[in-house]
Amino acid sequence: MTVVNSRCECLMKILNLPLQNSEDIRCKCICPPYKDVFGKIYKQNVSLKDCNCLHVVEPMPVEGKDVEAYCLRCECKYEERSSGTIKLTIIIYLSILGLLILYMVYLTLVEPALKRRLFGHSQLIQSDDDLGDQQPFANAHDVLSHSRSRPNVLNKVEHAQQRWKRQVQEQRKSVFDRHVVLS
Repeated sequence: MTVVNSRCECLMKILNLPLQNSEDIRCKCICPPYKDVFGKIYKQNVSLKDCNCLHVVEPMPVEGKDVEAYCLRCECKYEERSSGTIKLTIIIYLSILGLLILYMVYLTLVEPALKRRLFGHSQLIQSDDDLGDQQPFANAHDVLSHSRSRPNVLNKVEHAQQRWKRQVQEQRKSVFDRHVVLS
């Protein structure tokens, strides 16, 4: 646990995030209704030793001997958090989200433009589909080597995947046909 904390502290120092903030520690007292006083939640930035009703509840809603009875009903808790770690986590999360958005933009805008530029004519895809039905993977190299531009690995994978999907559909169809015959 200390290794993780020291790594977080190192990253927070690099990113100029504060290690401890006055908002990171507080005492929270929840006081239920008492006589004619409504219930209320009190919060103060105090140390652990001062986390009690007498130091946190200001202004005191009751006077005199009722103060002790009122304070006995209040439940005070000391809370501590690391806002630096929270900020670091959010920065990492947003960075990953940004990278995924950039990748999505690449896949939707840039990659199709590159494909159109590299393989400008649709004749290549049509002839590959026609030949691929008889010999699924045998003609992929020949078709790509005859193209005017350099071969694209993504296109090879995409065409192989489309042919594979067609083969699976044909196999499913034949299996279901045989199943109907046997039934």
